[in-house]
Amino acid sequence: MQSSPLTTALRLSLPVLFGYLPLGMAFGVLFSTQLDYAWWFAPLMGLVIYAGAGQILAVSLLLASTGLIEVFIAMLVLNARHVFYGLSLLDAFAGAGWRKPYLIFGLTDETYSLLTSRPRTRNKALEQQVDFLITLCNQIYWILGCALGAWLGRTLIFDSTGIDFALVALFIVLCIEQYKALQSHFAIWAGAIAALVAALLFPASQQLLIAITLVVVALFWQYPSRKHLYTAINQDQQHER
Repeated sequence: MQSSPLTTALRLSLPVLFGYLPLGMAFGVLFSTQLDYAWWFAPLMGLVIYAGAGQILAVSLLLASTGLIEVFIAMLVLNARHVFYGLSLLDAFAGAGWRKPYLIFGLTDETYSLLTSRPRTRNKALEQQVDFLITLCNQIYWILGCALGAWLGRTLIFDSTGIDFALVALFIVLCIEQYKALQSHFAIWAGAIAALVAALLFPASQQLLIAITLVVVALFWQYPSRKHLYTAINQDQQHER
């Protein structure tokens, strides 16, 4: 007997539930204990923004009295990879109708991984319905985590010192994973040098924007040489085959 689309979506998204609830709760606690906003602003961010690392970054920047323009630019750069997620699934989402905008909006790292790795049938309409439900379930898990963490942060009295290190820890893990995938020190050194230059030569209110700009310039400058290198590697691999 074939499972219903909702049953399939719930089964496939179950691992995401166990990741999004604790991470969402960490964000909610950080939000409610560090910022002077109502607790329900945390799940509202999960509904409107829906970007784990971006939301945690926004809290840290707002806590440091960073301007809204800088917060916007930082989140845009951080989540720019999602543009390529959407582009790679345009064929899969073709003909999805009213579901298509939400399918593109909800493409987090975990959702993208599920949608691109799950087994599919030839019934495209059915598969798009399952894709939609997987995306929706994942966002619901995240919003629940944000709401529960924010509510607990305001209701329970406990020492939340150090919880803001969650962002630092998250980016350390991302940096390590990117290095494993690319096997290149350039991006790491570019980020470190850009941050140092911005900290030494510019006022605090401009440091983030300057550092991001310097990193982007450095990556564009390096791109031609890296492109030739990757092309040569791919050609060698094809010859070996």
